[in-house]
Amino acid sequence: MKSIEELKAIREKALKEMSIRDNEDKTRIIVGMATCGIAAGAKSVMSAFIDEIEKRNIRNVSVSMTGCIGICRLEPVAEIFEANGEKTTYVKLDAEKARRIVAEHIVNQKPVTEFTVGAAER
Repeated sequence: MKSIEELKAIREKALKEMSIRDNEDKTRIIVGMATCGIAAGAKSVMSAFIDEIEKRNIRNVSVSMTGCIGICRLEPVAEIFEANGEKTTYVKLDAEKARRIVAEHIVNQKPVTEFTVGAAER
């Protein structure tokens, strides 16, 4: 980097890429990947979401990770944010549950309520 203009160009490019990733008409799947989540198996959950989305060639869904979601005893945790802003929190996940969530919630728009935070509290 040799000038402030070059730095500004890099910043603009990064902001543009971020806005593409955070496209408002996309559904977002966020997997908790803090130490607690990883210890509980979040890596395989994240991989299952990514693999299933790719296998089904779904283009309007992004999968990303975050740090601690705050409910460590219910890890692995994933949150699905619909394009309309609606959020569903899934808990105590494994790879098979992640695949089922893609099939039922993402493809068929029917949340898998038995895996949600409310069901885990009962």
